Amino acid sequence: MRLIASTTDSGWAEHALAHLPEVLVDHAHLERKAAGTAVRLLFQYPERAALQAPLAALAREELAHFEEALAQLARLGIPFGRMQPSAYAGRLRAAARSRDPERLVDTLLFCALIEARSCERLGLLAEALPSTDAELARFFAGLERAEARHQNAYVELAETVAPRDAVRARLAELAKHEAEVLASLPRAARLHG
Repeated sequence: MRLIASTTDSGWAEHALAHLPEVLVDHAHLERKAAGTAVRLLFQYPERAALQAPLAALAREELAHFEEALAQLARLGIPFGRMQPSAYAGRLRAAARSRDPERLVDTLLFCALIEARSCERLGLLAEALPSTDAELARFFAGLERAEARHQNAYVELAETVAPRDAVRARLAELAKHEAEVLASLPRAARLHG
């Protein structure tokens, strides 16, 4: 299912490949943050039994992806270090409702949209990567498939909190917001920039 309301312009992949070390470091940070978000939700909502096992599985998979990203960085001789966070996630979350369970639904849908945007852009990178690094192209393609699963998992989790029709209507609203946020950001060598 397509969750995002806009598509990335054709020049993004070329720009990203021209700044591949920065994109790879950024991606490693994103995988680490995704694992942390899943764990934070586990601790924040222990009473929501339907969230516990799926979020634990997502956290483990995101950490495995973080390790894979670190391995790619090491293989390519790119050091992993601190990076200024993108404004993308913060601006996205600015549209969150303030009270639960609506806030939880929004948080889960933000996670779905972030995963959906990652899925789209990792696919673009996998397609655009020169054949000189087939291993990196396979890495991106594998992540694209994982992000597709994750986006759907987060929507399904939101549907354990609120009725399906309400979740889908809110998702459409937030997808428009995500497209506006992305359009407002300057082009950067980031997965979400």
